[in-house]
Amino acid sequence: MYAMILDDDLNFAWREMPNPVRKSDEVLIKVQAAAVNRADLMQKDGCYASPEGWPQWCGLEAAGEVIEAPEDSGFCPGDKVCALLGGGGYSERVTAPSGMVIPIPKGLSMVEAASLPEVWSTVYLNLQLEAGGMSPGDVFYMQAGASGVGLAAIQFAKQMGAEVITTIDSPEKAKFVRDLGADYVLDYRTEDVRPVIEAHPPSVALDCIGGKLMGECFRHMVFGGRWIMIATMGGSESLIDLETVWRKRIRLIGSTLRSRTPEEKSAILKALQQKLWPLFTARKLITNIHAVFPIKEVEEAHGVLRRAENIGKVVLTFQ
Repeated sequence: MYAMILDDDLNFAWREMPNPVRKSDEVLIKVQAAAVNRADLMQKDGCYASPEGWPQWCGLEAAGEVIEAPEDSGFCPGDKVCALLGGGGYSERVTAPSGMVIPIPKGLSMVEAASLPEVWSTVYLNLQLEAGGMSPGDVFYMQAGASGVGLAAIQFAKQMGAEVITTIDSPEKAKFVRDLGADYVLDYRTEDVRPVIEAHPPSVALDCIGGKLMGECFRHMVFGGRWIMIATMGGSESLIDLETVWRKRIRLIGSTLRSRTPEEKSAILKALQQKLWPLFTARKLITNIHAVFPIKEVEEAHGVLRRAENIGKVVLTFQ
């Protein structure tokens, strides 16, 4: 098979690699599409290696057809599936534990399916499990609302009946997230989110930005609020008044999906298939595909995310 590996200088290289050898509990998949995530950009930059046992090149989610599968997995050759991966999705073939492979939602294309496992697992993990669920009356705060995770989180929060505050950086993105149901949409380049946070204190925040603004908004959380950190794209330092934490019983939660065990990931994917996949089939939830590139144009695909041009997901395809 061929794979888009990272060479010794961390440059992309389309190389012939040994076919993956399927373990007894794994599914072997012929990849047709793989989505791009910010974790891939970090891996390309040399600061986010794949977990042990996974290929040391990019690709956290993919969709394709089953080649081989365990007899008790429920999968047969030819089945159309998507998979959550620890790495290695930028290749013609990949193996994954059977619990981390699920059928694609009925009616969705391979490109759409490839964009689902990582972001929707991240959202379900953090807003349902880490945050203890959401309910009508909650106020949800999510920066970078037009990112893949942002669009998924907004939709999930609205399904739960919450109000949504989010930030974007263009009128086009503002319109898109408003159409998804976001209640307060601010352009962070020209508008200050802090007065809105103060007027509408969040009960749940999913933060991929961090930085100085995090601490200033954190102090306005409601009593018992939950602030979940999944990345620090805006900086890793912020000033927090610790008295606010104990007086308001606020929980500051650090969370990553990639470091979870296969068993944890399998449980999340099973919940997605049962609870959310029917909503995708009914088009009550959507995945927005911003752009599609052939795998050999991976640099261009990464460039879209690096420049924050995307509304939703960027996907790579394989011939």
